[in-house]
Amino acid sequence: MRAIAVSAFRTEPCLVEVPKPGPEAGEVRVKVEYAALNPLDWQIADGAPAGAVRPVFPLVLGTDFAGRVDMIGSGDNVFRVGDPVFGRVTAPPLGRCGAYSEYVCVPQDSPISLVPGDMPLRIAAALPSAGTTATQILSSTAVRSGLSLLVIGATGGVGSFLTQLAAARGTGVVAAVRGDEGRRMAALGATLTIDTTAGREALEAGVLELYPHGVDALVDLVSTDTASFAAHAALVRDGGVAVTTRGVAAPPGVAWVDFRLAPAAAPLEELASSVARGELLVPLDMELPLEKAPQALVQNRAGGARGKTVFVI
Repeated sequence: MRAIAVSAFRTEPCLVEVPKPGPEAGEVRVKVEYAALNPLDWQIADGAPAGAVRPVFPLVLGTDFAGRVDMIGSGDNVFRVGDPVFGRVTAPPLGRCGAYSEYVCVPQDSPISLVPGDMPLRIAAALPSAGTTATQILSSTAVRSGLSLLVIGATGGVGSFLTQLAAARGTGVVAAVRGDEGRRMAALGATLTIDTTAGREALEAGVLELYPHGVDALVDLVSTDTASFAAHAALVRDGGVAVTTRGVAAPPGVAWVDFRLAPAAAPLEELASSVARGELLVPLDMELPLEKAPQALVQNRAGGARGKTVFVI
């Protein structure tokens, strides 16, 4: 089958032919129709986080997928052949199954769920990692109605979902954007958008004009160094909380959350229901053929994502 893989960590991803996987006990095999790009995909290609699991090369990339069940392993059956499903690849060993491929095998008790009947599969594929991350971040920061939230990197998949979900709770969202994305983020519910290409001073002035004592919470999705994270955390009021998704060390005196996504199926069902009811917009940016994945990964690594990219398998 066709897949996008790397032959070793920190090598260029490329289109390859690999054997079609067979489902083991408790697994289902999904014929993938769409896979979504996440920063985790190129981070895994770089070798982090490898953990204690020995990778198998060629290592097939990709985390989020949507397609139809085409084979079921032995054991109890949660799904049936033909079911439209979407989810995340989380189980080791690394390399055996990745979403950037024609088929993927996943445990039936992993983050996988049925796609509502009227939802396009390309929409479902864009939900799992970014949508679940946004949902769990809101839980971790305890953002309540009437409070304020500054989102750094708001225009990407996680930021777009986070803005909508927080605004739906009545939270005032300040979306840090680059360039002309302010109008789109305002349409998603942002109270204020600030173009950070104008410099750090513009961000500080904009936040403090609306919230003189600082925002209640910060979610920084992009900063990879302590200095940048600390500068953003300085805009949080005393007693507020600063969240990073990039493992950056906390500056002194800040209530800090180093967020890590916890695999779970329940948020997928909730997210899909919200989309089906028209309460949550899935921000699709690009739809590309699978062979364009290597170039898209390079572009995503450079930053500035505007929503989600999905690959047609």
